[in-house]
Amino acid sequence: MKKIIGILLLTAFVSACSAMNWWGRSGTITVKKGDTLYSISRSYNVPIKDLINANRLVAPYTLYVGQKLRLPAKHYHTVQRGESLYGISRQYNVDITTLSKINNLKTPYSLSVGQKLLLPASVSSAAPAATVSSAAKTASNTQKTSVASTSSVAAKQTYSAPASSAPVKNRTGKFVWPVRGTIISGYGNLGSGRKNDGINIKAALGTAVVAADGGTVAYAGNELKGFGNLILIKHNDGWITAYAHNDKLLVRKGQKVTRGEKIATVGSTGSVTSPQLHFEVRQGKKAVNPRSYLP
Repeated sequence: MKKIIGILLLTAFVSACSAMNWWGRSGTITVKKGDTLYSISRSYNVPIKDLINANRLVAPYTLYVGQKLRLPAKHYHTVQRGESLYGISRQYNVDITTLSKINNLKTPYSLSVGQKLLLPASVSSAAPAATVSSAAKTASNTQKTSVASTSSVAAKQTYSAPASSAPVKNRTGKFVWPVRGTIISGYGNLGSGRKNDGINIKAALGTAVVAADGGTVAYAGNELKGFGNLILIKHNDGWITAYAHNDKLLVRKGQKVTRGEKIATVGSTGSVTSPQLHFEVRQGKKAVNPRSYLP
């Protein structure tokens, strides 16, 4: 793809027209003299890859005057409170660089609530991938949703727990460490619009992962993109802990677990390439710094 873009950049015609963010009622345009895929993508704010896919074009992507090109429909994501560009890119499984470029965003990629972000056509037709955050919201709603159905909902789109959900109690005790190792990524902002809702702990492949406290397994599976083999445990006080990138899952949804019980082994599944555990602590829906609740 980089090679294709490089060729197009070398042959691109610098359009005298200002960028336009509309397209005809038919969803097509007519190629004019001097048009290239690059100039058209710039004029209509459509990624080159989407133009190629929508029109089933093949290299060297030569256009001719009068040719009709289909423009893929635009789809957007509306920014919610607390969302970051990094989190949104993971939600839709799209590269953060692509997302920033098609929306003309510059570092530090500041977003505002209600802002609409253009999504690449390659992902816009499908529902967004669920995140640990959405799965945690689902798990916190077990008063009205059975544990058996929580897993299937968690693998789909985010929904908010109703206002009638039981309040989360204040945490008086500490969780136990799910695994011992070196913290290679801490909680909070990581720069360039990225945010870590938990901590990543480096450990040897196959090391035991234990439940940070007793509770019920609300999710155990690998349907949430980027997190690999994931476990969510809902604790009796309404708090939730998440354990991602596991190698083997040793528990199933609905299973009761005790504090310190082995629930998985460390792996490198999902979006990581080295053995580690991604661990999150959530006070209901809200992600908090796990270090504040570990001894």
